[in-house]
Amino acid sequence: MIIGIIPARYGSTRFPGKPLADIGGKSMIQRVIEQANKATSLSKVVVATDDDRIAEAVRQLGVDVVMTRSDHPTGTDRCWEAYDRLVADGLISGSSSDYVLNIQGDEPFIDPAQIDELATILDGTVELATQMATVDSAQMLHDPKEAKIVVNDENEALYFSRSAIPYLWGVEPDQWHERHAYHRHVGLYAYRADILEKITQLPPSPLERIESLEQLRWIEAGYRIKLVTTNYQTPSVDSPADIEKILQSGL
Repeated sequence: MIIGIIPARYGSTRFPGKPLADIGGKSMIQRVIEQANKATSLSKVVVATDDDRIAEAVRQLGVDVVMTRSDHPTGTDRCWEAYDRLVADGLISGSSSDYVLNIQGDEPFIDPAQIDELATILDGTVELATQMATVDSAQMLHDPKEAKIVVNDENEALYFSRSAIPYLWGVEPDQWHERHAYHRHVGLYAYRADILEKITQLPPSPLERIESLEQLRWIEAGYRIKLVTTNYQTPSVDSPADIEKILQSGL
């Protein structure tokens, strides 16, 4: 069973009330739900929130809501509480081989096929999975907001970094992406249920603190993160200005 969970909180620092923001006549959370429901791989789609306004808007759409704590540091933690509550309330049977897909609540135009391509590899042996895309510009490569990934021969993550890695000796940095296949992280996560429980019990790790990337906590603890290449470029919404850009793009 693969459960799609959409973490949604009201109190965004840069954009309070973001999940309820209007995008072409529909709220952002409604658009995310509609796209997730089109994915053929998901057994169930639920929203995990700590806010009554979001919960009411979602219930009006006929979608299940799980009320979670307000102090979760990450969407991963909110996903675990939501999954655990679904099992406790008897809404799903619950199994260590279940998978939870963390579907970002600020990507209103996520392609359902992107969800399905990640779900394809969830065969019970995969502990954690996420996606990557090719870096196609020097600007992207050297942008610290873009997490870059070093991958082994099994398409498992060796390291995530805000820096461009590896360092290309003797090559000008603005040419690195032309001389080596760099990958950037695309933030759709899949967790096997038993692993999700374990990683949410881990304390923040040294590398995680340094880079501000929670994936490093899992790698430092010895967990394996499988990578799937995607060609989907989904715009996310971090500010009201991003909504205008999306609407002007014709999506």
